[in-house]
Amino acid sequence: MKFKIFTLLLFTVSCAPHLETFNLKKPYSAKGFAYIYNEKDFNEKIINGKMNNEKFQISHQNLKTGTYLMISNPRNKESIVLKNTKRIRYPEFYKILITKPVAEKLKLRNELPLLEINEIKKNKSFVAQKAKVYNEEKKISSKAPVASVKISNISKDKAKKTKKKIDNIYFDLGIFYSMDTAKFLKKRIIKELTEFDNSKIKIKKINNKENQVIVGPYISVNSLKNDYIKLKSFGFEELDIFLND
Repeated sequence: MKFKIFTLLLFTVSCAPHLETFNLKKPYSAKGFAYIYNEKDFNEKIINGKMNNEKFQISHQNLKTGTYLMISNPRNKESIVLKNTKRIRYPEFYKILITKPVAEKLKLRNELPLLEINEIKKNKSFVAQKAKVYNEEKKISSKAPVASVKISNISKDKAKKTKKKIDNIYFDLGIFYSMDTAKFLKKRIIKELTEFDNSKIKIKKINNKENQVIVGPYISVNSLKNDYIKLKSFGFEELDIFLND
Protein backbone atom coordinates (compact mmCIF):
# COMPACT_ATOMS: atom_id res chain seq x y z
CA MET A 1 0.00 0.00 0.00
CA LYS A 2 1.32 3.43 -0.89
CA PHE A 3 -0.16 6.74 0.19
CA LYS A 4 0.48 10.23 -1.19
CA ILE A 5 0.15 11.63 2.22
CA PHE A 6 0.37 11.17 5.76
CA THR A 7 1.60 10.19 8.92
CA LEU A 8 -0.67 7.19 8.69
CA LEU A 9 -4.25 8.00 7.84
CA LEU A 10 -4.56 11.73 7.04
CA PHE A 11 -5.86 11.94 3.49
CA THR A 12 -5.38 15.49 2.31
CA VAL A 13 -3.48 15.60 -0.99
CA SER A 14 -5.18 15.22 -4.36
CA CYS A 15 -3.71 13.67 -7.51
CA ALA A 16 -1.42 15.84 -9.64
CA PRO A 17 -2.71 16.50 -13.17
CA HIS A 18 0.71 16.18 -14.83
CA LEU A 19 2.95 13.18 -15.26
CA GLU A 20 4.54 12.57 -11.89
CA THR A 21 7.96 10.94 -11.63
CA PHE A 22 8.37 8.42 -8.84
CA ASN A 23 11.58 9.00 -6.88
CA LEU A 24 11.72 5.76 -4.96
CA LYS A 25 14.33 4.59 -2.49
CA LYS A 26 13.01 1.05 -2.79
CA PRO A 27 12.51 -0.67 -6.15
CA TYR A 28 9.07 -0.01 -7.60
CA SER A 29 6.54 -2.80 -7.15
CA ALA A 30 2.84 -2.97 -8.03
CA LYS A 31 0.00 -5.31 -8.95
CA GLY A 32 -2.81 -4.37 -11.28
CA PHE A 33 -4.09 -4.35 -14.84
CA ALA A 34 -2.16 -3.74 -18.05
CA TYR A 35 -3.40 -1.43 -20.79
CA ILE A 36 -2.76 -3.30 -24.04
CA TYR A 37 -1.73 -0.89 -26.79
CA ASN A 38 -3.99 -0.24 -29.76
CA GLU A 39 -3.26 2.46 -32.33
CA LYS A 40 -6.94 3.36 -32.40
CA ASP A 41 -6.61 4.55 -28.79
CA PHE A 42 -3.78 6.87 -29.86
CA ASN A 43 -5.85 8.26 -32.74
CA GLU A 44 -8.75 8.87 -30.35
CA LYS A 45 -6.35 10.52 -27.86
CA ILE A 46 -7.03 8.03 -25.08
CA ILE A 47 -3.25 7.69 -24.87
CA ASN A 48 -0.81 10.40 -25.97
CA GLY A 49 1.98 8.47 -27.62
CA LYS A 50 2.71 5.78 -30.20
CA MET A 51 4.27 2.36 -29.72
CA ASN A 52 5.33 -0.34 -32.18
CA ASN A 53 2.76 -3.08 -31.75
CA GLU A 54 5.02 -5.63 -33.41
CA LYS A 55 7.78 -5.29 -30.80
CA PHE A 56 8.24 -6.00 -27.10
CA GLN A 57 7.63 -2.52 -25.67
CA ILE A 58 6.33 -1.12 -22.40
CA SER A 59 5.57 2.34 -21.07
CA HIS A 60 5.19 3.34 -17.43
CA GLN A 61 4.09 6.94 -17.20
CA ASN A 62 5.62 7.61 -13.76
CA LEU A 63 8.97 5.81 -14.02
CA LYS A 64 12.06 7.16 -15.75
CA THR A 65 12.84 5.91 -19.24
CA GLY A 66 15.53 3.25 -19.10
CA THR A 67 14.09 1.68 -15.93
CA TYR A 68 14.19 -2.12 -16.13
CA LEU A 69 10.98 -3.86 -15.09
CA MET A 70 10.13 -7.50 -14.62
CA ILE A 71 6.52 -8.02 -15.66
CA SER A 72 4.86 -11.24 -14.54
CA ASN A 73 1.54 -12.99 -14.98
CA PRO A 74 0.65 -14.21 -11.46
CA ARG A 75 -1.68 -16.85 -12.85
CA ASN A 76 0.87 -18.82 -14.86
CA LYS A 77 4.20 -17.38 -13.58
CA GLU A 78 5.24 -16.28 -17.08
CA SER A 79 7.52 -13.24 -16.95
CA ILE A 80 9.61 -10.93 -19.08
CA VAL A 81 12.17 -8.20 -18.33
CA LEU A 82 11.94 -5.06 -20.44
CA LYS A 83 13.14 -1.47 -20.36
CA ASN A 84 10.73 1.42 -19.93
CA THR A 85 11.17 2.90 -23.40
CA LYS A 86 8.69 5.78 -23.26
CA ARG A 87 6.53 7.76 -20.88
CA ILE A 88 3.10 7.79 -22.47
CA ARG A 89 0.03 9.00 -20.64
CA TYR A 90 -2.67 6.32 -20.38
CA PRO A 91 -5.80 5.98 -18.20
CA GLU A 92 -4.69 6.19 -14.58
CA PHE A 93 -6.61 3.05 -13.60
CA TYR A 94 -3.99 0.90 -15.35
CA LYS A 95 -0.52 0.11 -14.01
CA ILE A 96 1.39 0.00 -17.30
CA LEU A 97 1.01 0.22 -21.07
CA ILE A 98 2.24 -2.82 -23.02
CA THR A 99 2.27 -3.91 -26.65
CA LYS A 100 0.45 -6.96 -27.99
CA PRO A 101 3.61 -9.16 -28.17
CA VAL A 102 4.20 -8.60 -24.45
CA ALA A 103 0.62 -9.61 -23.65
CA GLU A 104 1.00 -12.72 -25.80
CA LYS A 105 4.35 -13.62 -24.22
CA LEU A 106 2.77 -13.46 -20.75
CA LYS A 107 -0.40 -15.21 -21.97
CA LEU A 108 -2.54 -12.44 -20.49
CA ARG A 109 -6.31 -12.68 -20.78
CA ASN A 110 -7.61 -9.66 -22.69
CA GLU A 111 -10.68 -9.39 -20.47
CA LEU A 112 -8.61 -9.62 -17.25
CA PRO A 113 -4.98 -8.60 -17.97
CA LEU A 114 -3.72 -8.79 -14.39
CA LEU A 115 0.03 -8.59 -13.86
CA GLU A 116 2.77 -7.85 -11.35
CA ILE A 117 5.50 -5.25 -11.90
CA ASN A 118 8.85 -5.22 -10.13
CA GLU A 119 11.69 -2.82 -10.81
CA ILE A 120 15.12 -4.38 -11.28
CA LYS A 121 18.20 -2.42 -10.28
CA LYS A 122 20.60 -3.17 -13.11
CA ASN A 123 24.26 -4.07 -12.89
CA LYS A 124 26.77 -5.22 -15.50
CA SER A 125 25.90 -8.92 -15.27
CA PHE A 126 22.19 -8.13 -15.48
CA VAL A 127 22.62 -5.93 -18.56
CA ALA A 128 24.64 -8.65 -20.32
CA GLN A 129 21.99 -11.27 -19.55
CA LYS A 130 19.19 -8.90 -20.58
CA ALA A 131 20.88 -8.29 -23.95
CA LYS A 132 21.11 -12.03 -24.50
CA VAL A 133 17.43 -12.57 -23.69
CA TYR A 134 16.37 -9.66 -25.90
CA ASN A 135 18.37 -10.96 -28.88
CA GLU A 136 16.79 -14.39 -28.46
CA GLU A 137 13.33 -12.82 -28.42
CA LYS A 138 14.04 -10.98 -31.67
CA LYS A 139 14.75 -14.30 -33.38
CA ILE A 140 11.22 -15.55 -32.72
CA SER A 141 9.52 -15.82 -36.09
CA SER A 142 5.92 -14.80 -36.64
CA LYS A 143 5.85 -17.44 -39.40
CA ALA A 144 6.39 -20.44 -37.16
CA PRO A 145 5.02 -23.69 -38.61
CA VAL A 146 1.50 -24.66 -37.62
CA ALA A 147 1.41 -27.49 -35.11
CA SER A 148 -0.08 -30.78 -36.24
CA VAL A 149 -3.81 -31.17 -35.66
CA LYS A 150 -4.77 -33.49 -32.85
CA ILE A 151 -8.03 -35.44 -33.25
CA SER A 152 -9.54 -35.83 -29.81
CA ASN A 153 -12.07 -38.29 -28.52
CA ILE A 154 -15.12 -36.03 -28.03
CA SER A 155 -16.72 -38.21 -25.39
CA LYS A 156 -13.56 -38.14 -23.29
CA ASP A 157 -13.18 -34.39 -23.74
CA LYS A 158 -16.70 -33.82 -22.44
CA ALA A 159 -15.94 -35.88 -19.35
CA LYS A 160 -12.89 -33.75 -18.63
CA LYS A 161 -14.80 -30.47 -18.74
CA THR A 162 -15.17 -28.78 -15.37
CA LYS A 163 -17.10 -25.76 -14.25
CA LYS A 164 -15.12 -22.58 -14.92
CA LYS A 165 -14.03 -20.83 -11.75
CA ILE A 166 -15.16 -17.22 -11.40
CA ASP A 167 -12.35 -14.82 -10.55
CA ASN A 168 -13.06 -12.42 -7.71
CA ILE A 169 -11.03 -9.21 -7.83
CA TYR A 170 -10.00 -7.23 -4.74
CA PHE A 171 -8.22 -3.99 -3.89
CA ASP A 172 -5.48 -4.25 -1.27
CA LEU A 173 -5.69 -1.12 0.91
CA GLY A 174 -2.90 -2.22 3.23
CA ILE A 175 -1.69 -4.51 5.97
CA PHE A 176 -1.64 -3.20 9.56
CA TYR A 177 -0.17 -4.61 12.75
CA SER A 178 -2.95 -2.99 14.77
CA MET A 179 -6.56 -4.13 14.33
CA ASP A 180 -7.62 -0.72 15.68
CA THR A 181 -5.80 1.01 12.81
CA ALA A 182 -7.44 -1.28 10.25
CA LYS A 183 -10.87 -0.56 11.77
CA PHE A 184 -10.12 3.17 11.80
CA LEU A 185 -9.33 3.14 8.09
CA LYS A 186 -12.52 1.25 7.33
CA LYS A 187 -14.64 3.68 9.38
CA ARG A 188 -12.95 6.68 7.76
CA ILE A 189 -13.75 5.45 4.25
CA ILE A 190 -17.37 4.68 5.21
CA LYS A 191 -17.77 8.13 6.76
CA GLU A 192 -16.21 10.19 3.98
CA LEU A 193 -17.11 8.18 0.85
CA THR A 194 -20.85 8.33 1.37
CA GLU A 195 -21.74 6.80 -2.03
CA PHE A 196 -19.30 3.91 -1.63
CA ASP A 197 -20.70 0.38 -1.21
CA ASN A 198 -19.65 -0.19 2.41
CA SER A 199 -20.32 -3.92 2.23
CA LYS A 200 -17.27 -4.28 -0.02
CA ILE A 201 -14.83 -3.03 2.66
CA LYS A 202 -13.52 -5.94 4.70
CA ILE A 203 -10.80 -6.65 7.25
CA LYS A 204 -9.00 -9.94 6.75
CA LYS A 205 -6.98 -11.28 9.68
CA ILE A 206 -3.83 -12.81 8.18
CA ASN A 207 -2.25 -13.87 11.48
CA ASN A 208 -1.88 -12.64 15.06
CA LYS A 209 0.18 -9.63 13.94
CA GLU A 210 -1.19 -8.68 10.52
CA ASN A 211 -4.62 -7.40 9.47
CA GLN A 212 -5.38 -6.63 5.84
CA VAL A 213 -7.98 -4.12 4.66
CA ILE A 214 -9.45 -5.18 1.31
CA VAL A 215 -12.25 -3.98 -0.97
CA GLY A 216 -14.28 -6.35 -3.10
CA PRO A 217 -15.17 -8.68 -4.58
CA TYR A 218 -15.59 -7.52 -8.19
CA ILE A 219 -16.05 -9.89 -11.11
CA SER A 220 -14.88 -7.70 -13.99
CA VAL A 221 -12.50 -4.84 -14.71
CA ASN A 222 -15.35 -2.48 -15.65
CA SER A 223 -17.17 -3.10 -12.36
CA LEU A 224 -14.28 -1.83 -10.24
CA LYS A 225 -13.17 1.26 -12.20
CA ASN A 226 -15.54 3.70 -10.48
CA ASP A 227 -14.55 2.52 -7.01
CA TYR A 228 -10.89 2.77 -7.99
CA ILE A 229 -11.38 6.44 -8.92
CA LYS A 230 -13.19 7.12 -5.63
CA LEU A 231 -10.42 5.53 -3.57
CA LYS A 232 -7.74 7.41 -5.50
CA SER A 233 -9.53 10.71 -4.85
CA PHE A 234 -9.66 9.76 -1.17
CA GLY A 235 -5.86 9.79 -1.03
CA PHE A 236 -4.47 6.40 -2.08
CA GLU A 237 -1.53 6.75 -4.47
CA GLU A 238 -1.04 3.11 -5.52
CA LEU A 239 -3.75 0.50 -5.20
CA ASP A 240 -2.65 -3.08 -5.67
CA ILE A 241 -5.17 -5.49 -7.12
CA PHE A 242 -5.28 -9.24 -6.62
CA LEU A 243 -7.46 -12.22 -7.47
CA ASN A 244 -8.80 -14.83 -5.11
CA ASP A 245 -6.74 -18.03 -5.00
